Amino acid sequence: MSENIQPLGARVLVRVAEEESVTPSGLVIPDTAKEKPQRGVVVAVGDDEDLIKVQPGDVVLYPRYSGTELTIDGHDHLVLEATDLVAVVRDAPAA
Repeated sequence: MSENIQPLGARVLVRVAEEESVTPSGLVIPDTAKEKPQRGVVVAVGDDEDLIKVQPGDVVLYPRYSGTELTIDGHDHLVLEATDLVAVVRDAPAA
């Protein structure tokens, strides 16, 4: 079942980025040893335009243990306060 969730106020819905389960050298990392992700993609934003500086599709960083966790269509998501977001990840220009 597909759910359509719209955050209220100054909140942002973020799809949590999948952590790599294999190291570059080929070692498999078990789920119990993985760290909690701190990166995700903005899926939806609330209606407080004064506080929200991101838009859907932005890749953002957030504190490790923040937000309200939920699962939508089998994927982990967080509802975060817009002020909890730490940074927006931008593509670096080619040197």
